[in-house]
Amino acid sequence: MSTPTIARSVRSDLRSVAGLSDALRPAVMQLARRLRQVRADAVELTPTQLSAMGVLARNDDQPIGALAAAEKVAAPSMTRTVNALEERGLVVRAPDPNDRRQSRVSLTPAGRELLLANRRRRSEWLAQRIAELDPEDKEVLRRAVGIFERITDK
Repeated sequence: MSTPTIARSVRSDLRSVAGLSDALRPAVMQLARRLRQVRADAVELTPTQLSAMGVLARNDDQPIGALAAAEKVAAPSMTRTVNALEERGLVVRAPDPNDRRQSRVSLTPAGRELLLANRRRRSEWLAQRIAELDPEDKEVLRRAVGIFERITDK
């Protein structure tokens, strides 16, 4: 008598919330990991650096403290990240007009282009995989977009 594998026991329980969660979590994590691996060829950046640049792209310039809070890291860690990005010419610091003791960080044109190139490459990779799906699976993914957005907004 063989014992069922973990994957099989999870798959057989997809109707329960716990089973669906156990099956969905690794699938989403694997997709996210694969998307992080698809990058523009130009400059190798860490996931932390790319994420910080993404925050700056969405929220314009930010004080380092706000950037650290958005990324849920300590300010000294974000300072090291910003220093590395600044050395590569991807971000620039400017004095905060309201508090000269602080500086605000923003993307340079080169930083914005690199971030956009990464996004384009990831979107192209994902679009190629989605194009291979049958129409029913594509419709499921269309519906899943809103569901994932509701889950992450909580």
